[in-house]
Amino acid sequence: MSETATVSLFIPQVASSYADVRERAKLAERLGYQGYWVVDHVIAGGAPDLDFLEGWTTVAGLAEATERLRIGVLVTCNSFRHPGLLAKAVTTADHISNGRVELGMGAGWMKEEYDAYGFGFPSIGVRLAQLEESLEVITSLFTNERTTFNGKHYTFRDAPFAPKPVQSPLPITIGGGGKRVLMRLVAKYAQTWNCSMPTVAEIAEHLDALRRHCDAIDRDASEILISEQAAVVMGSDEDDYKKQRELAELMIGSFVDIDEMAVCGTPERITEILRAKLSTGVRDFTIVFGDYGTPETLALFAERVLPHLEI
Repeated sequence: MSETATVSLFIPQVASSYADVRERAKLAERLGYQGYWVVDHVIAGGAPDLDFLEGWTTVAGLAEATERLRIGVLVTCNSFRHPGLLAKAVTTADHISNGRVELGMGAGWMKEEYDAYGFGFPSIGVRLAQLEESLEVITSLFTNERTTFNGKHYTFRDAPFAPKPVQSPLPITIGGGGKRVLMRLVAKYAQTWNCSMPTVAEIAEHLDALRRHCDAIDRDASEILISEQAAVVMGSDEDDYKKQRELAELMIGSFVDIDEMAVCGTPERITEILRAKLSTGVRDFTIVFGDYGTPETLALFAERVLPHLEI
């Protein structure tokens, strides 16, 4: 029996009002998308004066505004929040949504915003160590009556945590690349690994590393959902695609190498490429469209691509 890959929207809430974000999420729900992810930045790279809504409060709003969508932040910058307060915020959003929130976690990377807001920007090794401690603490808070933890970066003393999330377990997604450390954290803590666009070329190597890390802790690697970030530049026909390609260069070209990273073409070509990716083990796509998901693009993809992503 075949199943269909899940598809979520991954749309930075930059230069958008909450009303815009809310309406796009409600449209996505009506069109049959499974999820909606926002980002965890406080400024836009290279354009720091643009409006930029905070991620987890946006998710809380969408939890109230929608009924079916899975929602979350792809991915939460661990450096921005103490893990105890983050666990509270995520659990609160999970209750608002009646169990539809997912916790995306990452080590953080954009030095520009760290500097602007006064966050310390230690080495990647330290940031990964902080991320690991946070994952251990949050997992404990979600499941145990009390949490005591004495780490290098965080300390908890007989900390109560109530209410627990609606979901048990509340799904954790870890995003990014790194075969030695990050994939070990995925194996130990995550229900989903989200492969970032720069890492897609190495997805097979990362999956091999994930299997080795799972074997080391006697976990079945097939329990972990493989999700891929995908930039999609799509036109209804070849002429429309050319226009969409020009728009995508303006809209997402600052953070997506369209030639190297994006999935481009008509709906039929997009379907062909995404179906090929399913053979690598990918079962979920988080898609940022080249036009940030106008109603026309969302409807076109939902009608001519979504029904054909069978596994």
